[in-house]
Amino acid sequence: CVVSVTNVPPHHSTIRPGSPVPVSTNNPGVHKAARFGVYRYNNSSNDLFLFKESQIKKAMVQIVRGLKYMLHVEIKRTVCEKRDHSSLDSCHFQRKKNLQRMLRCYFEVWITPWAHKVQIPVVHCH
Repeated sequence: CVVSVTNVPPHHSTIRPGSPVPVSTNNPGVHKAARFGVYRYNNSSNDLFLFKESQIKKAMVQIVRGLKYMLHVEIKRTVCEKRDHSSLDSCHFQRKKNLQRMLRCYFEVWITPWAHKVQIPVVHCH
């Protein structure tokens, strides 16, 4: 079995500015971006409880003056109440059936590391 490698683009060609490319959902940058999306969601929701990402379903990244992440994330209600200002890392997911809630979200998170800037232009959850 011979595999031709002539039509395989060189490795560095995937980092063209402008075109989104799939990225592993285990990527640390993806996890950081998902958390930023969750913070934005929590700040705009009127839920009593904080939500936290439970699963990153799909991730894309685009190089545009920084990194723009496009994420499909499932978020779930935690036991932490908003007014307690808890650290999400120490918040466990709701176990009480009547309080459990899961939302599917699409986040766009634009991180410009050298400017220490994070923008979250898109947060759609349902």
